[in-house]
Amino acid sequence: MTSTTAGPMLLTIGQLARRSGVPVRTIRFWSDAGVLPPTDRSTGGYRRYDAAAVARLDLVRTLRELGMGLDEVRAVLQRRRRVDEVAAMHVHAIDSQIRALRVQRAVCTLLARGGHTEREAALMNDLARLSAAQRQQMIDEFVEHVFAGTDSDAPGAGIASAMRQLPAELPDEPTTDQVQAWVELAELVADPSFRARAREMAVAGSAPQEGPQVDPAMVGEHAGQALAAGIDPAAPEAAAVLERIGVGELDESARAELADRIATFTDRRVERYWILLGRLNGWPERPSSVSAFEWFITALRAT
Repeated sequence: MTSTTAGPMLLTIGQLARRSGVPVRTIRFWSDAGVLPPTDRSTGGYRRYDAAAVARLDLVRTLRELGMGLDEVRAVLQRRRRVDEVAAMHVHAIDSQIRALRVQRAVCTLLARGGHTEREAALMNDLARLSAAQRQQMIDEFVEHVFAGTDSDAPGAGIASAMRQLPAELPDEPTTDQVQAWVELAELVADPSFRARAREMAVAGSAPQEGPQVDPAMVGEHAGQALAAGIDPAAPEAAAVLERIGVGELDESARAELADRIATFTDRRVERYWILLGRLNGWPERPSSVSAFEWFITALRAT
C-alpha cells in the first residue's frame, strides 16, 4: 500500500487485484469502461485506488456475477437505477434461462431413449432452441389462419372456440411426454392438410346450424356401446341404436344431411390434437370418441 503525506492510502492496480482476487486485466477493463475509475494517478501515470474504489469494485463484481451488463452496472453506480429494480429484471431473465435449460434437458432425455426419425430429432432440437414467445408465435399463426373471419359468437362455434385454448409454452419442468406432445403438436399445426381440415371445422362451426340435430353424448354412449359389441353399422341391428340416439325417425335425406355435418367435425387427427393439448395443459385424458362417431356416420348412411 502507498500513501501521500496529506491524502488517503492508495492501492496500485496490482495491489487492488491481489486484495480483491479480480485479475488486473479485468480491473483495467472496468476502469476504461468507466465503472471503476481510478482515484488518482501516480507521477508515472499509473492508476491508484482508494478505499471507496475497493468498495466500488466489490459492488461491480457482485453485479457482474449476477449477469448484469456494464450499462446496467453504470446506471446503478450513477444512482439512475436501484439495485433492486435491476435485480428483479435479472430474476426474470434467469428464470427464462432455467426454463429453457429444463426444456433442453427434457429433449435430450427423450432423444437418449432412441427410436426417433431424423425429422423428429431435428424438430425436437428446433423446439428446444425456441423461446416461449417463439413457440407461442407458432401456435398464434396457426390460430390466426384457422379462425380468420369466423364468428366466434355463432351458435355452433363451440368447437372453433375451444380450439383457441392453446398452450403458450411447455411447463416449467416438462416431462418427456410433454416434450413429445409438443413435437407432435408442432408437426400437426405446420401440416397444410391439417390446417385446411381445422379451417373447415372452424368455418362450419361458426355458421348457423340448420337441419336435424343430435346430442353428442347420446352418440358417444350408444354408438360406443354398439361399436364395443361388434355391431356392424350396416346391419339391421344398427337401426335400434339410431332409435336410442334419437334419430330413428329421420328419413334418408335427413340422415344423409346429418351424417355429412357430423363428418365435418369428426377427424382422428383433430382428436389427436385434443389429446396433445390435454397433455400439455395437464388435463385429465378423455377416452377416444372418434370411432363411435365414425360408426354413427356409417350407420346413418347405410340404414
